[in-house]
Amino acid sequence: MDTAAAVSSKPGNPSSMVPASLRGILPVLVALPVLLLVEWLLSDSPFAVYLLSIMGVNVILAVSLNIVNGMTGQFSIGHAGFMAVGAYLSGVTSLALKDVAISFLPVAVSDQVFLLAALLVGGIAAAIAGFLVGLPSLRLRGDYLAIVTLGFGEIIRVAVTNTEAFGRALGLSGIPQTSSVAMVGFWVFMVVLVARRIAGSSHGRSLWAIREDEVAAEAMGVNTTGYKVRAFVISSFFAGVAGALFAHFVPIINPGSFTFVKSMEVVVMVVLGGLGSTTGAIVAAVFLTLLPEGLRSAFAAFGSGGSLAQQVDQIRMPVYGLLLVVLMLSRPQGLFGTRELWEVIPRWIPRRRKGM
Repeated sequence: MDTAAAVSSKPGNPSSMVPASLRGILPVLVALPVLLLVEWLLSDSPFAVYLLSIMGVNVILAVSLNIVNGMTGQFSIGHAGFMAVGAYLSGVTSLALKDVAISFLPVAVSDQVFLLAALLVGGIAAAIAGFLVGLPSLRLRGDYLAIVTLGFGEIIRVAVTNTEAFGRALGLSGIPQTSSVAMVGFWVFMVVLVARRIAGSSHGRSLWAIREDEVAAEAMGVNTTGYKVRAFVISSFFAGVAGALFAHFVPIINPGSFTFVKSMEVVVMVVLGGLGSTTGAIVAAVFLTLLPEGLRSAFAAFGSGGSLAQQVDQIRMPVYGLLLVVLMLSRPQGLFGTRELWEVIPRWIPRRRKGM
């Protein structure tokens, strides 16, 4: 038995339990009408649309990073760099197509077609960047890989800050605000579906084998560098799409939105949810997105003076750090470990004893 098969046969391994409901075309048929219904219900709530969009972008970032940091067992801390590549290149693409329309389609539909094209441009550009960075650097392991990805993120930020076409430090403005909850939700659905399909495939079993013991996996014939690069490219693609979505619902994008702090926020989401758990990354991303809003509400309730935004920004990172410390002391494997929500919930539900 090879290493990948051995890992996949372990009881409780995530790749061995993909619910039947996640297979086939059923998820697509269910997701599309639900997303359109949510879009219609929130048409008169701009703040809810913005908050859900930010939440969706963070979920995409967390789930995509989980493919590398969770399933493959690597340590990448440059995810904001790939997000920046997608955001700026998709923004430039949309600005170039701003005054163009498809004559035989309604304006709204035409805008969504061009938005989809811009998202794909941003995602593909980020995937290419991921390939160029990953091919040489993924031969490294542990801290060395973290340093390389950190350096890449900083290089992208500095390059954008000094590029006239990207607005330099002032940022890029005027990007058509054509993103919607339905479009963000669609890409959330896609990244979750791809992550779960990978986890249940032979490719995923090889990734789990690399995570468990890379030396043993390589000795059993697994092309560890090739599998890691492919995982890195897929992760980078979705990070680029997340950045492209972000660029199409905020008024302006600037280098300050894609710093090392943003990369660490995504890492915290993955670690908090559980390295290797897709649903854990989703729950953690939703919680950490809503946390600043909860802090703002708390400050407002206590009548705290000064700028709420400044106070929340000052306390947000210490709160993240405190959460990580508490989590590492109480539950080092994260909220769900490598399990998924449908594997954990039955353990929390009390069962009636036989004969009662």
